[in-house]
Amino acid sequence: MPDHAHTPAPVIHHPVPLHPTAHGAVAPAAPAGLPAVTSVQLPDGRIVTGYTLTSTPTAPARPAGSVPAWAKTTALLAPTVGGGVAAGGIGLSYAAPGLIAMSHALWSAAALLVATVIAVPLALRTARRALTGNHSSTGGGPVRTTTHITQNITATGLFGHANGTINHH
Repeated sequence: MPDHAHTPAPVIHHPVPLHPTAHGAVAPAAPAGLPAVTSVQLPDGRIVTGYTLTSTPTAPARPAGSVPAWAKTTALLAPTVGGGVAAGGIGLSYAAPGLIAMSHALWSAAALLVATVIAVPLALRTARRALTGNHSSTGGGPVRTTTHITQNITATGLFGHANGTINHH
């Protein structure tokens, strides 16, 4: 059974320092194609390659107490919109009596139209009877009989030829 009291020590890898040769010190060189990577020689002689940190331009900070543009726009539009709604309400209150009168006028026009549709045929029938002299209901004058026309039409099939007779009585 393994002894858990004695655990092995973690393995730590230390880079091997590069000692300068007799030819001279190694100059920092950046690998080709990667402009953000540079190699630097440390004072103890090691060369370290890594990404360089460049300062990114930040947006200028807004001075304390300044108001954003959207807030200014909203603040300027709020009274305008509110005033427009108020003006619309006042306008409707002034127009209400006229709108009610117009509604009554439209209902009156609709009633007149219905009365006309009913009254015109009655007036035409009365005028036709007066002109033709047909006063059989009053008992005076000549009595005129009406002509009855009967049609008998027959056809066979969907596209068959139709035959018919017209009888005058």
